[in-house]
Amino acid sequence: MKISVIGTGYVGTVSGACFAELGHNVICVDVDKTKIDQINAGIPPIYEEGLSELLKKHSAHRISATSDYDFAVMNSDVSFICVGTPSDHEGNIDLGIVRAASASLGDALKKKKGYHVIVVKSTVVPETTEKVVLPIIEKHSGKRAGEFGIAMNPEFLREGKAVHDFMHPDKIVVGSLDKRSGDIVASLYSGLPCEITRTNPRTAEMIKYVNNSFLATKISFSNEVGNICKELGIDTYEVMKAVGKDFRIGTHFLNSGAGFGGSCFPKDVKALIGKAQEIGYEPQLLKSVIAVNEKQPSRMVKLLKDRLGSIKGKKITVLGLAFKNDTDDIRESRSIQVIKELLDNGSKVLAYDPMANENMKKLFGNVEYHDSAVDALSGADACLLMTEWEEFRQLDKEFQVMKKRLVIDGRHMLTPGKDIEYVGLCW
Repeated sequence: MKISVIGTGYVGTVSGACFAELGHNVICVDVDKTKIDQINAGIPPIYEEGLSELLKKHSAHRISATSDYDFAVMNSDVSFICVGTPSDHEGNIDLGIVRAASASLGDALKKKKGYHVIVVKSTVVPETTEKVVLPIIEKHSGKRAGEFGIAMNPEFLREGKAVHDFMHPDKIVVGSLDKRSGDIVASLYSGLPCEITRTNPRTAEMIKYVNNSFLATKISFSNEVGNICKELGIDTYEVMKAVGKDFRIGTHFLNSGAGFGGSCFPKDVKALIGKAQEIGYEPQLLKSVIAVNEKQPSRMVKLLKDRLGSIKGKKITVLGLAFKNDTDDIRESRSIQVIKELLDNGSKVLAYDPMANENMKKLFGNVEYHDSAVDALSGADACLLMTEWEEFRQLDKEFQVMKKRLVIDGRHMLTPGKDIEYVGLCW
């Protein structure tokens, strides 16, 4: 089938490349000429494991990019909205880009004869597809729902493993207002070994938010327990290893540490809080999830001060800048808050990340960035371990170049040597 994908960010580029791998013809649409040129050259505009190979494989014949909405709609049967949905200054979802994309699709749809399906894949709060996207498309196209299809198809992709997750899904959710449009969207995933959940758009939207909010809740719960265990001298990892054996709980997302970040969990929990408050419900548990998460990075700095006293003028190494391993994404990274507090306290910050140095430089130009962990550790008074990069697990003799061998581990990464003062955040 012929597909157009609006937005070439994380979700759009991965979805476009994977749909091409499934045998569909894909046109990516973006206003950024640099991204368009990169995709047409088979170069991904973002880093994601396996994405480069797919674009190189399909860019010559199954996937292309343009800024022309008319061309994309005229030459496709289904259009996916994959644009960003950032948080506003109050934490509520900002639908500005979704509205703009919907208007452009409506304008293009006005000129097209025949049935066309618009699919929202961007993460949006319940009722957005029906009460925001649909009315805009109807207004700009001059058509009514039924003359074109409308559906919601949320993504459940982990950064760093997004290509794998798309091709090996644990669930596919298609929410539609009518059977015809839902059938068309569901058919796009033909060949993937996964049952498709069919529902209405607002339920599909809610499934995405509940999925992410529940995982975020498990993390904050684990961190809360870890903080208590720390004060009692209990290894929270030993506790959670036993607790996770309960089939009703499971082992995933029970690791205590510096908290969650990225483009999804913080934003999605806050957006669901905002939606709940909009309808008159005060979501106490979800608000606590965010509150616990926001305090975790500061606990890293507190532990540092407990050991060193004043950290003014001290050289502090931060290992790990991306919000998680296997990505260069620093959005809502816990390292951002830690670095800010260190700088505010007058520390000299040295940093290293296998992939995210350049992105963090855009936020903190007054940090000393290095190309290896050992270089970043040289002469440091302390090290804060922030991201679960596999190479950090192997660190040992590298700590010998430090002035004072104090390591505060925010991710339970190390088996410390006897000559290192090793402090776990929650254990």
